[in-house]
Amino acid sequence: MLGRVLGPHGIGGEVRVRVYGDGPENLLGAREVGLADPERGGDDPAPQHHEIEGGGTGRGGEVRLRLAGIGDRAAAAGLEGRLVTVPASELPDLPQGEYYWYELVGCEVRLEEGTAIGEVREIWETGAHDVLVVQDARGRKHLIPTAREFVTDIDPAARTITVSARPGLVAAD
Repeated sequence: MLGRVLGPHGIGGEVRVRVYGDGPENLLGAREVGLADPERGGDDPAPQHHEIEGGGTGRGGEVRLRLAGIGDRAAAAGLEGRLVTVPASELPDLPQGEYYWYELVGCEVRLEEGTAIGEVREIWETGAHDVLVVQDARGRKHLIPTAREFVTDIDPAARTITVSARPGLVAAD
């Protein structure tokens, strides 16, 4: 996921997209986007695909996109809340130890000794460090900073993230 549709921009069908991650370059450089159902997240088997016909930066942390087939404000408003994806093949390789958010959402989070905490449901950008929002089996959410002193290992191939057992990091049962 590279962002979320916030709503329409103007009357011509452009949409405002909140950009997830470091910047808008990956989204603005794409030829096509998928718009996924927010209830299904990155697991939507049939996102709506739209060719990008134009776009640019907007307010801080946002871009504006003109999408094929979306010609007026009402159509753009109907996309509000959709998650914006692009094919992984269109994304540039990242340096060793850096990951795209889509690689982390859905990963199982465990303590170093192996105790399962839950699954990464979303990621919050806070300014200092991104924060993993991890939901456990009981539905509780745990906020875990991505700082190296908390996250000790990320294995996107195994879909696991290991974190250190720090007092207060995970709510007690």
